[in-house]
Amino acid sequence: MTDLVNYRSKIKQRFSQDHGFNITYTHFILHATVQALKAFPLMNSSVEGDKIIQRKFINLGVAVALDSGLIVPVIKNADERNLLGLARTAHDLAQRGQKKKLMPEDVQGGTFTVTNPGVFGNIFGLPIINQPQVGILGVGAIKKRPVVINDAIAIRSVMYLSLSYDHRIIDGAVAAQFVQEIRNGLENFDTEQSL
Repeated sequence: MTDLVNYRSKIKQRFSQDHGFNITYTHFILHATVQALKAFPLMNSSVEGDKIIQRKFINLGVAVALDSGLIVPVIKNADERNLLGLARTAHDLAQRGQKKKLMPEDVQGGTFTVTNPGVFGNIFGLPIINQPQVGILGVGAIKKRPVVINDAIAIRSVMYLSLSYDHRIIDGAVAAQFVQEIRNGLENFDTEQSL
């Protein structure tokens, strides 16, 4: 996450001035997740009775911690939004959630969920699938760690991802490739795109 951490640090003040809210790592994670769901559409399926339904749209659930508990508002048609669109919608849903102003339709119809125990400093979490969805991504805190790069030890910003998935539909190979796609999206984020 080192390059993304540096990029966010560089743009966050201007972004906040231009758009009226802060760009967070979660927004980048949501964007990478949507791109991975496009590449691996089976992860965007549901099990309903004895049927597997593969969705043609991505309604991304984003877990938000409230004083009263956890709620999962849904970014509808997330596959039609760029990073800025995802960030705006996620920010709006989180703000309305904090103010207890979400409508029932704001928390229904999710096809995949992202939860971020990392906001509490946890480096790892293992979430439970929000059925009938077949997967949920857990995001850990970004922490500096020693890593080996070209046979030298360096300090880098590292984040752990976990994926819980329904093994009736998703096998380990698809799950691993899906997480790798998210990783690639985060490690190789195009910092030339405009926000």
